Amino acid sequence: AVGDAGGFAPNVANHEAAIQMILEAIDKAGYTAGTQIALGLDCAASEFYKDGQYVLEGEGGIKLGAEAWTDMLASWVDKYPIISIEDGMHEGDWAGWKHLTERLGSKVQLVGDDLFVTNTKILKRGIDERIANSILIKINQIGTLTETFAAIEMAKRAGYTAVISHRSGETEDSTIADIAVGSNAGQIKTGSLSRSDRMAKYNQLLRIEEDLGDVASYPGRSAFYNLR
Repeated sequence: AVGDAGGFAPNVANHEAAIQMILEAIDKAGYTAGTQIALGLDCAASEFYKDGQYVLEGEGGIKLGAEAWTDMLASWVDKYPIISIEDGMHEGDWAGWKHLTERLGSKVQLVGDDLFVTNTKILKRGIDERIANSILIKINQIGTLTETFAAIEMAKRAGYTAVISHRSGETEDSTIADIAVGSNAGQIKTGSLSRSDRMAKYNQLLRIEEDLGDVASYPGRSAFYNLR
C-alpha cells in the first residue's frame, strides 16, 4: 500500500522488521547504510499514546512509560544508522521529551512536529526548557510566510535545525522546495518517490540546482550541525 505521504506501507512483523527492510533496500541499491545513507524515523508518538503510556500494537500491544519507550528508541539508535527521530514523544508529554532529549539529543536529531506546530511561542518554550533540538516547518500549519521564517530563524539562533516539510495531503505545488533552499534550512521532508505530488518537489530542487550551477552545495551530514 501507499500512504498519504507517498510512502510504501508493507505488512511487516514489527518495527525493527521495517527498519531491516529499508537497510536491505539500501544495500541492494548499491549504497552503504550509515555512511552514504542514514535513517530518519517519524514515530508520530501522539498516535499511540494512551492513558500516559505508549502502546505498541506492532510489538504485541506492550505498554511503555516514557523512560522505557526512550530505552527502546535508544536501542534502535545503537543498533541502526538512525540520525533523526521525529515526534518521538506525545506532543503533551514534555517530561518524556525532556528525558528523550537528555538521553539522545547530542547524537540524534530530535524533531518536534506535533510538539511545536511551527509556532514560535511553543518553540521558545522548547528552547528554554531544552526540549528536542529541531523543528519541523509546515508553512500552512502556522499560516503565513512571515511566521514561517520567524520560526526558522528562531530555531537557527538557538542551534536547532529546521526541516521544511510537506503535509500528508499534498498537491503538485513545489513552493516548499524554494523555501528550503531560500532559507538555507539544509533539510526537506517531502515523501517518497511514488507519487507526482511528491516528485514535483524533488524536480524543483533539481531545477534550482541547475540554475545555481557551481554555487549549489549539498550539505550531507553537515546539515545536522547540532550533533556531536
